[in-house]
Amino acid sequence: MADNRAAWLDGAGKEVRIADASMPKAKPGFVVIRNKAIAINPVDWKIQDSGYFIKSWPMILGCDVAGEVVEVGDNVTHVKKGDRVAAHMISLLSQDPSDGGFQLYSAAQAGTTAVIPESVSFAEGAVFPLAFDTAVVGLCSPAADGFLGLPLPSLNPTSSGKVIVVWGGSSSVGALTIQMAVAAGVKVVTTASQHNFDFCKSCGASEVINYKSSGVVDEVVSAVKKLGGTFAGTYDAISLPDQSYKHVLPIMEKLGGGNLATVLPAPEKTPDNVKAGSAFGLNELTHPLWKNFVTKAIGSGQLKCVPEPLIIGNGLESVQKGLDENKKGVSAKKVVIEL
Repeated sequence: MADNRAAWLDGAGKEVRIADASMPKAKPGFVVIRNKAIAINPVDWKIQDSGYFIKSWPMILGCDVAGEVVEVGDNVTHVKKGDRVAAHMISLLSQDPSDGGFQLYSAAQAGTTAVIPESVSFAEGAVFPLAFDTAVVGLCSPAADGFLGLPLPSLNPTSSGKVIVVWGGSSSVGALTIQMAVAAGVKVVTTASQHNFDFCKSCGASEVINYKSSGVVDEVVSAVKKLGGTFAGTYDAISLPDQSYKHVLPIMEKLGGGNLATVLPAPEKTPDNVKAGSAFGLNELTHPLWKNFVTKAIGSGQLKCVPEPLIIGNGLESVQKGLDENKKGVSAKKVVIEL
């Protein structure tokens, strides 16, 4: 039996510690993955700094992995031993270190695991899982809860006649939100820096507005009206008062209100005609997509593994460097470590 090692976090404000870890077991509904690439997300360093979500220490963080299946538990049918897969890890939900990504071997729930084609590298496969789930939850959860209430993405979408705004289209979640909205039959107006316009268009955005423009609010409103159809709400992939809410809420007021999906806590105050919901990416709503949509959509190019991986090291010893690099800020890139 192979040995497992992990990047352990011993408490809030501490750097990760590389040490031995128990070999995960394939519980019913789970698979064990030998990780070949892991990605860093802002949630990782935010939890490292704050300890938020963690109920007992030490813990293994890490939400995004890609690798090879080495063991399959009962009740798993769509992946098998030897498959190349990408997976969204659930240690933040389960509080079980075996379910974290920052280790050589991880236990992944099959509901958030999918086969990736040979044409996709492990580094590319590691960039999208958390962002995919977060995007779909915000887009497709019930409108009654403040989300956008769209149909689930489809391999053969038909136009719904709806248009949405995605604030922060070149971010990891923003890029996946654009793609999944288009796969749900919706047109997208998004915001980005000028140099990321082509990237957002490649994800499927119909219109891209420079978020740095002094007239960004009116420009977004005009773009939505230009596309026509029914305004179905806004997905804020940044969700910070001084960076996005100060623009997003006026945009929504001018468009007659609606629902606002956020990735961080919703704004404390919203106009009377705006209802907000904060998307938590671990939700069984997405499980049918991992089984029936993800692999085929990647193969056809409908689901692009973006943003492009920014490989900053090899081995678990690079995890802390990756956390630090992500904290500095990256644009249209995803920090990835190969193992």
